[in-house]
Amino acid sequence: MNGLQALHKALCLINSTLLAIGRQLAWVCVALMTIIILLQVFYRYWLDNALPWPEEAARALMIWMVAFAAPTAYRYSGFVSIDMLKDRLPFIFRTILVFLLLLCATAVLYKLLNLAIDFFYRGFRSSTSTLRLPWDATQKLKRAWIYLAMPVCFGGMLLINIEMLIREFGQAFGKAENFPEPAVPSVMQTQEEQ
Repeated sequence: MNGLQALHKALCLINSTLLAIGRQLAWVCVALMTIIILLQVFYRYWLDNALPWPEEAARALMIWMVAFAAPTAYRYSGFVSIDMLKDRLPFIFRTILVFLLLLCATAVLYKLLNLAIDFFYRGFRSSTSTLRLPWDATQKLKRAWIYLAMPVCFGGMLLINIEMLIREFGQAFGKAENFPEPAVPSVMQTQEEQ
C-alpha cells in the first residue's frame, strides 16, 4: 500500500501543477477572446469595416479555454452530477459504484484521447480560413493547432481520473487519511469555504 500511496502523492503533485498552469492559461484565453471580440465590435460598428479573422480566433481561444479548464472542473466536481443514489448507499456499495464509474470513465477518456490524437494529426491536412501565421502572412494556420486542445483536455482529464481511481481504491482498502482529497484552490473556494 506504501507504493500506491507514493504513486497517489506524486500524481496529485503533478496534477496540481498542471491544473494551476491550465487555470492561468484559461484566463489568458478568456482575456484574449474578450479583446478580440471588442476589437471586432469597434471595427464593425465604428469603422464600418469588419475584420475577417476575429470570429475564428475567438472560437479557437474558447476551445483552448475549455481544454485548459475542464480537467480542473473534473477534479473538483465542477461538472453537473447527481449524487442522490451514491449518497444513500451503504459505504461498500457506494465504493463499488464509484469505482465502477471511474473504471468506465477511464475507458471512455482513453478512447477519446486516442480519437483526439488522430484528429490532431488529420488537422495538418487543412488550414484555417482566416488565421495566418504571424511570421509569414502568406501561410494559413493549420487546424491541427486548434485541434490539439482535444488531446490536452482528454489527457488532463485521464490523469485526473487515474488519480481519483487510486484515491478511491486506497481509501477503500487502506487508511483514508493516507489518500486525502486534494485541497480546493483558493480561486475556486466560495466565501463560506474561505
